[in-house]
Amino acid sequence: MSKGLPDKNLNFSAWYNELVKKADLAENSSVRGCMIIKPYGFSIWEKMQSTLDSMFKKSGHQNAYFPLFLPKSYLNKEAEHVKGFAKECAVVTHYRLINDDKGKGLIVDPEAKLEEELIVRPTSETIIWNTYKKWIQSYRDLPLLINQWANVVRWEMRTRLFLRTSEFLWQEGHTAHSTKAEAEEETLKILDIYSEFLEKTMAIPVLKGTKSENEKFAGAIETYCVEALMQDGKALQVGTSHFLGQNFAKAFDVQFSTPQGKKEYVWGTSWGVSTRLVGALVMAHSDEKGLILPPNLAPIQVVMIPIFNNEKEYNKINNVFSKIASQLDNKNISYKIDNRKNNKPGWKFAEYELKGVPIRLALGPKDLENNTIEITRRDTLKKEITNIKSIEDKISNYLIEIQNNIYKKANDFKNKNSHTAKNYEDFKNVIKNKSGFVYAHWDGTVETEEKIKKETKATIRCIPITRKQNEGKCMVTGKKSKGMVVFAKAY
Repeated sequence: MSKGLPDKNLNFSAWYNELVKKADLAENSSVRGCMIIKPYGFSIWEKMQSTLDSMFKKSGHQNAYFPLFLPKSYLNKEAEHVKGFAKECAVVTHYRLINDDKGKGLIVDPEAKLEEELIVRPTSETIIWNTYKKWIQSYRDLPLLINQWANVVRWEMRTRLFLRTSEFLWQEGHTAHSTKAEAEEETLKILDIYSEFLEKTMAIPVLKGTKSENEKFAGAIETYCVEALMQDGKALQVGTSHFLGQNFAKAFDVQFSTPQGKKEYVWGTSWGVSTRLVGALVMAHSDEKGLILPPNLAPIQVVMIPIFNNEKEYNKINNVFSKIASQLDNKNISYKIDNRKNNKPGWKFAEYELKGVPIRLALGPKDLENNTIEITRRDTLKKEITNIKSIEDKISNYLIEIQNNIYKKANDFKNKNSHTAKNYEDFKNVIKNKSGFVYAHWDGTVETEEKIKKETKATIRCIPITRKQNEGKCMVTGKKSKGMVVFAKAY
C-alpha cells in the first residue's frame, strides 16, 4: 500500500485524512478548525475556479467583491436568515490591542469596543442586498448578475479538511431580477452549470433536486441542490442554488421602477460551491495507492520520468522528453519532466501515483535503442510499451479515455448503490447494511423527517427534479405521499 495509506474499505475516514495530507493537498493549521491548503491542493482548486468562472461569465455573470465584515444589524433584518446562521457566527467586538501594564503581554483594549459588533461573513446576502438598494433603481438596472470568489467563516465544532472547516473558500452568486419567473429560471440555470461542471470536469455523477422544508437555506423560498455519492456510500452536498423570492428585497427595501412607473420589489437568487469540492474529488475516485484525478482537473496531466545509468543516457533521455514536451505544449496538455537525480525511478512512480497524475511516461536506455516508451494510466495502472513516434496521439486519446472511464466507474457505483425501500423496516436495513442512495415514500412532514433522522441517521438529500408524481404511502406513517424522495447518510 502506497505511503502507508490505511485500507479505505476498513477505515474510510482515516484513509481520507491521511491521503489529503500525504498527497500534499492540505494540513491542519495552528488555528483550530482552519486548514492550510498546500500548493498542490490549491492548484486543483484553481483549476476548478478557472473552469467555473469561465462558465459563469459565459452565462452573463460578472465578478465583484464585498466586505468580509457585516454589521450585526444587517443580520437582524431577515429573521429566518439570522436564525439559520446565528450559532455559527464569529463576532468582532473590539478594534485594538494594548500592552498589559502588569506585564502579561498584549490584551484587548477595553476602551476600544465597537459601537456595533461586526460579524465575520458566514455568507454575504445581507451586505450585498444592502448594496443592491443603491445599485437598483429601475427595470433598466435588471437583471443584476453578480458573483464573488471569497472566504467565509462558519464556526464549526467538528471539522475535517476540505469537507467542513471554520474558514473555507468558495464562490457565491447573488442575482436580482424583475420577475419571479426570471429568478426561478436563473436558479435552475445555475443548478445545470454545477451539474455540468461536476459531471464533465470532475467526473462525478450527481442527483439534482430540491431540499425539504427542513433542509433548505435560511431565508430561501426554495433550495435546489446537487448531491453526489462517495465511495463509502455516504452522500455529499456539492452545490446549492437558492430561489430567494422577494425575502431579501423586502428586508432591505430593494425596489425598482417598472416600465409603467410602478414600484416593485425585485426577485433574488443566491448560489455557491466551495473547497468542499476538493474533498469530493478525493472521496469519489481515489484508491489505496493515492489520488485518482480526472485529466480535466489534474494540475499535471503527464509526468515524464527518466531511467538512466550515466550522464550520457540522462542527457539523451531528457532531449527526447523535451521534444515530447513541445508536442504537448501544442495540444495544451500540462506536464512535468521529473529529472531529479536524487530520487530513484520507483520512488517517483509511487509519488506520482499518490498524487493522481493521469499518465506516466518512463524512458530508459533500452527504450532509446528500440525507439519505444512505457506509458502507464493512473486509473487502471495498465502499462504499455509503445512506439515513441505515436506517443503524442496516444496521450491525447488516453486522457479522454481516462476522463470517461473515471466518470463511468463513479456512475456505475452510484447506480449499484441506489436502492428502493419497500417499507420502513426494509429502509432501515438498507441504510444500516448497504448505505448509498435510498428512494422511499415520505409524507412531507417535518415530524416524520426528524423521526427518520433520529432513528437511522439518514436525511432527505433531495426531492428529485425528475421524479414522477407516483402517489404512494409514507413508509413510516402510511399517509399519502406525492412521490419518492432520496435519503442517505451524509457528510
